[in-house]
Amino acid sequence: VFAEEQAQLRPVGKPFAGYVEKACRVSSTCTVGYDRNRYSVPAEYAGQGVFLRATATRIKIVQEGKSLACHARCFGREQQILDPWHYLPVLERKPGALRNGAPFVQWDLPSPVRKVRDHLLKQDKGDRAFVEILLAMKAHGSELLSVACELALEHKTLNAAVVLNHVNRLKAPSPVRENPVPGHLRLQQEPQANCSRYDRLREVHHGQ
Repeated sequence: VFAEEQAQLRPVGKPFAGYVEKACRVSSTCTVGYDRNRYSVPAEYAGQGVFLRATATRIKIVQEGKSLACHARCFGREQQILDPWHYLPVLERKPGALRNGAPFVQWDLPSPVRKVRDHLLKQDKGDRAFVEILLAMKAHGSELLSVACELALEHKTLNAAVVLNHVNRLKAPSPVRENPVPGHLRLQQEPQANCSRYDRLREVHHGQ
């Protein structure tokens, strides 16, 4: 019967989104609330209006069609689902929050990066130094930073400058793009390095 009716059915114009959307405002703690739980949004959007889209398994926050954050949906109550990377701009201003701030307490960093963090936080202004490493990690990826931290641990010289130096060494150099020279600009006779020409000029000068 379905095969007979299928030709008469109205075609689906677009994929079924399958979410409930609501407008909300990002709080001063960089979170939005849904179903008695709170989900983090990048800190630069604090105080701004966004749309929260809830599916059966995910919570997605968007603004003007741009995805800002996506979290696994929590079915508990009064829970905070916080992505530490959303709070990196806050750490730049207040690096001390790294020690006991809620987003960073259970941060699952790669083992070498975590070891460097634990060492730096024992030093004066070590939190600010580790924020520099986190900024490099966001820019270059966790894999490269993990290798850089492993090298620093091997050499037993643990500070931000050493780790960042390893990062710069590990980064692959950008390929140099060659620009072909147009045929009408190409030299018929390529210049050659010839020191004897300079010697002849010296002889003429001394002769005068």
